[in-house]
Amino acid sequence: MAVAEPRLTLERRLLRERPFVIACDEVGRGALAGPVAVGVAVVDAARARKRVPTGLRDSKLVPEPRRAEVAGRAAEWVLHSAVGWASSAEIDDIGIMRALGLATARALADLRAHGVVPEEAIVILDGNYDYITPAGERGLTVRPVIKADRDCASAAAASVIAKVARDTLMVGLHDELPQYNWASNKGYASPDHREAIREHGLSPHHRASWSIGDAPTLF
Repeated sequence: MAVAEPRLTLERRLLRERPFVIACDEVGRGALAGPVAVGVAVVDAARARKRVPTGLRDSKLVPEPRRAEVAGRAAEWVLHSAVGWASSAEIDDIGIMRALGLATARALADLRAHGVVPEEAIVILDGNYDYITPAGERGLTVRPVIKADRDCASAAAASVIAKVARDTLMVGLHDELPQYNWASNKGYASPDHREAIREHGLSPHHRASWSIGDAPTLF
């Protein structure tokens, strides 16, 4: 059964209120190792009049061999995009929700450096909880939207851009510590990853505060 393409219905409605929509989506929230990443994608009225890039979906629905190509088209389509990060050490220190807010703040800072004023936008946040405002981002208009990465083209763009960036980082960490097979599992709780943890213990890139020994297989 074919998966429906994300649309621009919500973005076009919100663009009647503000000059920009900034969509945010996270990647790596449930991983045992590596940072969490938050992608942000900016759409204005001109982009919202264009066709959604071919193949654009929530990153989980884009086959891995095609993700980089789709992410490239998404990055060309949006006005600006960025990825913000919070490290495994920061996740251990402040918890995953505050780390998500920190990563988003860093991505928004990147947008500001390129002339985007987030306070002038409506911020679509995939999910049902605003983790941006508690991170100190005051003055933003944040709209949590459940399944935004599935239904909203801007959020799907943020999702796939962040996914490709984080996967690339994890492949680089695999070269540093190949025993955990991060090139394949990307830091998630696959059976081979958990077996490697049992054999080799935790690396500096693991989220040591998590109950990793009892972690379920997430895919």
